[in-house]
Amino acid sequence: MGSEALPIVACAMNPFDAPPRPYRPSPQASASWLTSIAFAALLAGCAVGPDYVRPQLDLPTAYQEDAGWKPATPQLIDASQPWWEAYRDAGLSALMAQANHANQNILQSEAVYREARAIAAAARASFFPTVGASAGASRARSNSSGSVKLGDDYSLGLAASWEPDVWGSVRRAVEAGDAGTQASAADLAGARLSIQSTLAQDYMQVRAIDLQRKLYAATTDAYARSLALTQHQYAAGVVLRSDVALAQSQLAQAQAQAVDLEAQRSQLEHAIAVLTGQTPSTFRLAPLAEGDAMQMQVPVVPPGLPSTLLERRPDIAAAERRMRAANANIGVAQAALYPQITLSASGGFNSATIGALFNTPSRVFSLGAALAQTVFDGGLRRAHSDQAVATYDASVAQYKQTVLSGFQQVEDNLATLRLLEQESSYQAQAVEASQLSERLALSQYRAGTASYLSVVTAQALSLTNQRSAAQLLGRRLVASVALIAATGGGWNTAGLASLSSPLSPSSPTASDMPAHAGS
Repeated sequence: MGSEALPIVACAMNPFDAPPRPYRPSPQASASWLTSIAFAALLAGCAVGPDYVRPQLDLPTAYQEDAGWKPATPQLIDASQPWWEAYRDAGLSALMAQANHANQNILQSEAVYREARAIAAAARASFFPTVGASAGASRARSNSSGSVKLGDDYSLGLAASWEPDVWGSVRRAVEAGDAGTQASAADLAGARLSIQSTLAQDYMQVRAIDLQRKLYAATTDAYARSLALTQHQYAAGVVLRSDVALAQSQLAQAQAQAVDLEAQRSQLEHAIAVLTGQTPSTFRLAPLAEGDAMQMQVPVVPPGLPSTLLERRPDIAAAERRMRAANANIGVAQAALYPQITLSASGGFNSATIGALFNTPSRVFSLGAALAQTVFDGGLRRAHSDQAVATYDASVAQYKQTVLSGFQQVEDNLATLRLLEQESSYQAQAVEASQLSERLALSQYRAGTASYLSVVTAQALSLTNQRSAAQLLGRRLVASVALIAATGGGWNTAGLASLSSPLSPSSPTASDMPAHAGS
């Protein structure tokens, strides 16, 4: 593609290249015109530039981290439903509905998608001739050799011009426009999936913090009771003043950590407000009710085969479509190296009096064909061709890098989920053992067989383990969302092919596209 020779021309007849029928006053006058049309139509099936072929990739047959591991949970992610419904949380589903319709990043991507459709429609318009109408009336005074004349002139006519797509420039531009439309549709799906996954992760972190807030509320109550017990024992002379100070320090520290949780929750709540298109000052996410447990569980997220990832991730699909558009733009640039043919026709009426305007002698017409070729441009067209080739090469590298990054994200999140599952199992054992240790230490302290330091140590360990367990649940939920996003959230490329038609009243718009599964 980088050679200096003129590009090879491939021929394939295209029904869009059929020429219009000009005004024909007589068979004799149009003989040469028809010859020009026939010649142009013959050449119009030819297109310069390389035909698109998707680059081959060396894909693995399976994911390394998917070997034999599946978390034992009830709900399965699939493309037949919005992926967030697998978490069975009505609050999350309600927030998703708001984000899908009000998030400004999604609306921006939607507008860019409509812009791409309009660009593709504008490129397709070049298949057809340009037709114009004109009407005029004038009165003029002339002086010729001392003879002064005053006369009128009336005219009415139609004019048409058409540039046959001899070298395929228009077809390549339409191919690039359609690929750009499909890339923008994939970008819209990617933006929606990104917003959805970010919203879900923020929501899950809020709920994990709610669990910790409930834990700290119960803990501070227990610490307050321990402080009261210690104060009574100190008043009775059973314990030292240092035990009271230790209990006071333990209670204040737990209260401070509870306040820090409120700060974290507020920031996440503000982020959720923006994601759903609301101002943070007017949005509030109700905490878990007293006594309610978090119902969300980590769902099964089947990653599928690595080869299907190319069809399931919007960012990979967008990169592939842009690669096709760049390939088509090579043909557009190379077509500029060849001469341009323009066919024109005009016809109408011209008369000095309006009453005779439509009489037979007032009829006028013209037919013409022009061939134009740039002789010297200082290498401009060749530079444009080289630029198009370089842009395509860059898009190929970007596509391959996007694919590799996609595989990395899937492997990373599979590994994260697998290891967090193991960590959660150990953490559950640690919580059970530390709670037992806390109960025993408190009983021994009340019986006078243990110091209050033993109680504080056991209580601190129990609180740390329970908080770690709540954080682990949040991390596992966040990782499961990341895996869903990494595998496309149920999206696929099946709907992109239908987006290459021009805009029309019946054509779908971005708002008609499904909002679930990241698409």
